Amino acid sequence: MSELVPVLLRFALYLDLMLVFGLGLFGWYADSRLLHLKSRLRMLACLGVLLSMVSLVSMTQAMSGAEDWQTLRTHLQVMLWQTELGWTWWLRIAALVLVAFNTRLATLCGGAALVTLAWTGHGVMHEGALGAWHMFSDGVHLLAAAGWVGALAAFGLLLMCASSQAVPVLARALAGFERMGAVFVGVLIITGVANYLFVVGPNLDGITRGTYAILLCLKLGLFGLMLGLAALNRWHLTPLLQRSLAAGDVTAAHKTLRRSIGLECAAVVLILVLVAWLGTLAPN
Repeated sequence: MSELVPVLLRFALYLDLMLVFGLGLFGWYADSRLLHLKSRLRMLACLGVLLSMVSLVSMTQAMSGAEDWQTLRTHLQVMLWQTELGWTWWLRIAALVLVAFNTRLATLCGGAALVTLAWTGHGVMHEGALGAWHMFSDGVHLLAAAGWVGALAAFGLLLMCASSQAVPVLARALAGFERMGAVFVGVLIITGVANYLFVVGPNLDGITRGTYAILLCLKLGLFGLMLGLAALNRWHLTPLLQRSLAAGDVTAAHKTLRRSIGLECAAVVLILVLVAWLGTLAPN
């Protein structure tokens, strides 16, 4: 159970910060009037602050082995004021507070908060120029993933919306996401390969040996499933929805699209669980 808590905290923090950035970004390139993003982003930002606090305490306790609050508080002070991880934690908190007070900053500040997660994973395993490139690749990977996650969340909210305007807005949003989605996928593939090389090296050990390999292969399989569902949405379900709108009966298309987006969202959740778990393991 003690090993499960850090993984669940990492998962919750990844998901929350990705939604802050991803939904904020969605609001810039698509019609988000029906989504009530301001209240959602404020709630997510506040939740991100809370999760960051709990995560820091959990991480510090795990690293120090402190068994009482007095000892743990001393280690927390060192962590917060004398380490890079502590400085990036303060940056994350500041960014989330800004989002809570001004949701128009969700893309910029949400992105900054999300990128700080690179300091809690394998991105810190290198130093110097190699470490800087690894951090950059990790950060860009997180942003691209969050853009996709945010869009999926927005599509899901529109699919559940009872407003008569929701379906036309959804159809336009899906069509408008085509180019952005292609960019996200391309960036994820390039940075994913780069991150593998940074962590494992130019060999297949990371996908052939141990628990790390099993989890990574599961993640890649789920990513492949998401690519297949995204292609189905792009080439079949979105045009079907547009034709159904023109014909005046969207029931069947709406139901099919809802099932597809639901599966894609489920795949995202499982991938983030695996990412949270992988971040606690070393390739072997």
